[in-house]
Amino acid sequence: MTHPNIHRFLIIRLGSLGDVIHGIPVAAALRERFPSARIDWLVDPRYVQLLGLVKGLNAAIPVDPRRRPLAMLSTIAGLRRVKYTAAIDLQGLLKSAALARLAGGWQTIGFPREHLRESSAGMFYTDRAHPGDRRHVIFKNLSLLAPLGIKQPPASFPLKLQDRTAMEEAVNRAGADTYALINPGAAWPNKRWPPDRFGALATAIRKTSGLRSVVVWGPGEQKLATAVVEASDGNAVLSPPTTMLDIFSMAAGAAVMVSGDTGPLQIAAAVGTPVVALFGPTQSERNGPWSADDITVSRTERCRCLYKRKCRSGSPCIEDIGVEEVGEAVRVRLERAARQIGLRRADLWAQGADVNLDQDLDVRVD
Repeated sequence: MTHPNIHRFLIIRLGSLGDVIHGIPVAAALRERFPSARIDWLVDPRYVQLLGLVKGLNAAIPVDPRRRPLAMLSTIAGLRRVKYTAAIDLQGLLKSAALARLAGGWQTIGFPREHLRESSAGMFYTDRAHPGDRRHVIFKNLSLLAPLGIKQPPASFPLKLQDRTAMEEAVNRAGADTYALINPGAAWPNKRWPPDRFGALATAIRKTSGLRSVVVWGPGEQKLATAVVEASDGNAVLSPPTTMLDIFSMAAGAAVMVSGDTGPLQIAAAVGTPVVALFGPTQSERNGPWSADDITVSRTERCRCLYKRKCRSGSPCIEDIGVEEVGEAVRVRLERAARQIGLRRADLWAQGADVNLDQDLDVRVD
C-alpha cells in the first residue's frame, strides 16, 4: 500500500499545559513542510482553547481516556475514518501510544524505548525516531518528524492573539504602557520561590527599570499572589482573575516575566516575552526557556529531591536563590531585549515596513 496523495497528520499530546505548548513547533513544522495537509491534535479537553490560538492547525480533538468509554470509542472510530498518513505520539505513555495506533494511520511514530516515560508504549509504534543529544523537550519532539523527511526544523510558535482585554487591564493596573509580569505559583510546592522575595524583587525591578510588576495568579493562588503584592511596597499590583488565554495576552504585553517552572512560564516564552526563570527540583535544560537570550537562575545541581513534588530535605533548593541575583538577571534580560528590539525595528524600517505590535505572533528559535 502507498501513502494517500493528501497528507493527514495526527499529533497526540494530551497534557499538561507546558507540554502542550512544547508540542506546538511540531504542528508548525508539519504545516511548513506540507502546506496542504490536514493537521489534527488529540488533546485533553482543558487545552482545546489553547490550540485554537495555533495557526495552521485544522482541529483540536478533545479526549479524556479516563472517562466515558463510549465517547472514547466514538472518537477512535472518527479518527480511523480520516485515514491519517501518520500519528505522532509526543507523550510516550502507554495510553497515548495506544491512541496513536488505534487511530489507524499508515505510520505510528514515537520515541525509542529508552526515551519513553513508559517503555511498554514502544510496542505500538511502527517508526521510532531517536532524539540524539537533544535535551530540551521541544527539540526532542521535533526529532519525531525525521521519519517524515523533516530534519532539524526550527522551533516556531505561530500564534494568533484573539483577545487583548487582559493585556489592556494589566496596562491599566500598572499605570504604564508595559509592565513586568510575576508568576509566583506552581503546582509543586518546591517550585515556588517565597512570596516575600518576589515582593522584594518587584521593588528592585521598579528601582532599576521603572517597571511596575503585575502579579498573575490561577485557581487557589490568590492568597499567594496577594502576599507578593503586600511585600512589594506598592511596586506590584494584583492581576484580575485570569484564564489560560488571558495569560497569553498578558504575557504578550509584558516587558519581562519572572516565574518558576510552570505553564505560564512556557506561555510567556512561546509568545516571545523576555523570561527570567527560577528552577529548583527540575532541569531547565529539558523544560526551561529555549531562547538563548532568556536567563535561568537554577539550584538544580544541589537539589536532593530532583523531580519530586515535595522537598524531603527540610528547605527547598529554590529558596537558596537570592533577590539580588534575580534582580540582576532581570536587569540583564531587559538590556538584551532592548538591543533586540532596536535591531528588529532598524531592520523593519530599512525594509520600509510599519513598526507596530501585530496580533499575529510567530516566535522562531533555530
